[in-house]
Amino acid sequence: MNTVRVGRRPVPLVLLALSALLCALLVALTAGQHADAAPGHGDGHGHGQAFVPQTATQVAFHDQMRKLWEDHVTWTRLAIVTFADDSPSFGDTAARLLQNQVDIGDAIKPYYGKAAGNQLTTLLQGHINIAVELLQAAKAGDTAAFDDANARWYDNANQIADFLAAANPHFWPDDTMRAAMKTHLDQTLAEAAHELHGEYPASVVDYEAIHAHILMMADQLSAGVIERFPARFH
Repeated sequence: MNTVRVGRRPVPLVLLALSALLCALLVALTAGQHADAAPGHGDGHGHGQAFVPQTATQVAFHDQMRKLWEDHVTWTRLAIVTFADDSPSFGDTAARLLQNQVDIGDAIKPYYGKAAGNQLTTLLQGHINIAVELLQAAKAGDTAAFDDANARWYDNANQIADFLAAANPHFWPDDTMRAAMKTHLDQTLAEAAHELHGEYPASVVDYEAIHAHILMMADQLSAGVIERFPARFH
């Protein structure tokens, strides 16, 4: 099996090669997302023009959504770091990350209902659980297991995007949401590969890009809810 070792940890060459490719494409992918998935796309604010919250309730929801998705990438990074370091804190970190997916699902329940919120939580927890499988396969140098989990991870991302698009097709078009989720996965995969390989400066740079992108996604999601349910935010 083609692997390299980082200390005592084998990492598949396919993962490292993919990481290098993703880093080379990262700027282009992120730039494309800002052009194609900007909040306000397809709404009354003009093509590519961001929605700006105005009322106190709009601002509160906007800020809540940012906090939830910042938690998503922050606890994901901490899970990656503690897993790579064999830290005993990984279990508690992963549990907090899974709770974040419940919190995100709960945030849409007042607008889309309990069943929809629970469905989103289930999809997002699948996103996290498969990511753990990816980390385990990478650390073990199991290329077959990594490839299998990777395929399921991207399929799950498409399911999340499709769910959001079905809930709010005008403000969250399916192609836009699929592209945004793909970028999130590409960036997170690069971050994990660099962390497992001990390339810590690159991992930090990856997180900066992840953080910027997730804030864009959070703003798009909050804008979509506010504009879909305007009477709820006066």
